[in-house]
Amino acid sequence: MISIRDLHKYYGEIKAVAGISFDVAAGEIFGLLGPNGAGKTTLLRVLATLTRPTRGRAQVDNLDVVGAPFEVRNRIGIVFQDPSLDVKLTARENLDFHARMYGLTKPERRERIAEVLHLVDLQDRANSVVETFSGGMKRRLEIARGLLHFPKVLFLDEPTLGLDPQTRRFIWDYIHDLSKRTRVTIILTTHYMDEANSLCDRIGIIDKGRLVALDTPSKLKNNLGQDMIQVEIEKRENVETGIFSAVNGIKEIIPHDGTITFSIENGEAMIAPILKALSDRQITVKAVSLHKPNLEDVFLHYTGRTIREVEESELQLQKRKSRRIGRGRKPA
Repeated sequence: MISIRDLHKYYGEIKAVAGISFDVAAGEIFGLLGPNGAGKTTLLRVLATLTRPTRGRAQVDNLDVVGAPFEVRNRIGIVFQDPSLDVKLTARENLDFHARMYGLTKPERRERIAEVLHLVDLQDRANSVVETFSGGMKRRLEIARGLLHFPKVLFLDEPTLGLDPQTRRFIWDYIHDLSKRTRVTIILTTHYMDEANSLCDRIGIIDKGRLVALDTPSKLKNNLGQDMIQVEIEKRENVETGIFSAVNGIKEIIPHDGTITFSIENGEAMIAPILKALSDRQITVKAVSLHKPNLEDVFLHYTGRTIREVEESELQLQKRKSRRIGRGRKPA
């Protein structure tokens, strides 16, 4: 359904996308993970015909995004990260306006609006003004809007950002059920590791404009090793990894911001030698944990950052946006 070959997008000297290639099968839920500025949004904009690539090729349903942009747009739906509903209109009015933009006839609009409202379980709120909706209901309405014109591909850009955990789980269930019932291909960007693990058939990790990993969640985790040991130390200076040379079975050592993460075989037996190596160098250990590899470990392995750092960076960006908007408002 989607084919990308050696795709590049430059903004002056900035290489937002630097030679990415991959395919997405019809009906697949494909996740894109990466730090802020990694190239995820630029890649989505290219696929959605909002930005022309500098070079390379991108196709949606065998249509080139540059050569046939209008045909591509008729095959895709988008749920943006920032809300884009008219909260003064009803749910039905929001959907009707969108359907008119896509040229659906009045009978088609009536039938399709009823279908998508039922799909996202909002049929009882069709005539309610959107400003009375909860955050989760608004997100479900946006997903319904993205599906109105029978798209073959649905882009979901951070679909559960800012929602409470219970509502996020609700949205996951809808997305998963939607994929199974409609066979629409879904491209999902997210900062939530549990979301990617629960929903995605495959995950691509993008960093500095390049695709650094691509596989199923289980294979990405299994590739790291049998066990993960994480040690939090008192001092935050760099620790020479050579001090662990006597510890057998270590596949990788990642020192990062006051912690040292080990990908290792037989982790339970190796905790003691690791702690001894640190004690011999008079390095104080604050905490130690042992767990099986998870997507947090995968993300740190490929990007050098934790997802919490990405989320904090995103939060700071949102705060700066809010301050700029606040300063730009005129008094009523």
